[in-house]
Amino acid sequence: MTGVVGDAVYWSLTVYGGPDDGRYSERIVGSLNGRDLPPDGDGVVTFTIGPDPFDGPGIRLDGADAVAAITRDYLPDLAKRRRMTWQIEALDPPPTVRDDDADLARRFRSVITWVREQADLVPIGLGEPNHIDPPYPVPTATFGWAAGDAAYAMGSFALGDDDALVIDGRSPECVFWNLCLWNQLLHTFDYRYERVTTNGTQVRYEDDGSWRIVVAHRDPGHPNWVATQGHHEGLLWFRWFLPAATPVQPMVQVVSVDAVATLIPA
Repeated sequence: MTGVVGDAVYWSLTVYGGPDDGRYSERIVGSLNGRDLPPDGDGVVTFTIGPDPFDGPGIRLDGADAVAAITRDYLPDLAKRRRMTWQIEALDPPPTVRDDDADLARRFRSVITWVREQADLVPIGLGEPNHIDPPYPVPTATFGWAAGDAAYAMGSFALGDDDALVIDGRSPECVFWNLCLWNQLLHTFDYRYERVTTNGTQVRYEDDGSWRIVVAHRDPGHPNWVATQGHHEGLLWFRWFLPAATPVQPMVQVVSVDAVATLIPA
């Protein structure tokens, strides 16, 4: 595996293990990130993935259930920065690959299983409206494909046209954190036209290092406004990568959009 890091402030590759029949993975086999493997002078990282012993950095596949590998790279401003690029080279590729009916049937069954599991998972219920759950770190044993070096928190909003959800919090030292507004199918709102996400580089901090983010339908005159794009309900999703500690639970309050400017920082 060779990666050109570009302007990514965080990158990782995680190998997941578990069933190979379309169900979610059940554990993290191994992972590497930018803290484990800094790039060379040309901004390049190189490592190996495989079941046999090898020299240098990499991920040893210690069992037969490794089924998926996911890369992540996060940038403060995607429009103005260079994405990370990857190249995969097989050291011992097979001379040929031939599909047969049995393998094709197995793949179709896996697709059916995946669709059924997704249908059971989403849409995600909003739960308690205008609330954010306590953040939690992801353990090595995981369901799905969460990052093993990140803390997460989920919440929801339910707002009228003149309401604003004010979120006050602070982030531990970390390489990257962000907030995304999602619909109940776990899709980010349309980021092409309005800010529906914000991150630790974009947000304006208070003098004490805390931050205040305002979720509302219209501009409340606050620099950390995140737009709902007319959606009266949705999900709030926080990520903190390589945090020095588990983040504290953000505090929320619902006020009128016009009252946002009069609020004292928490």
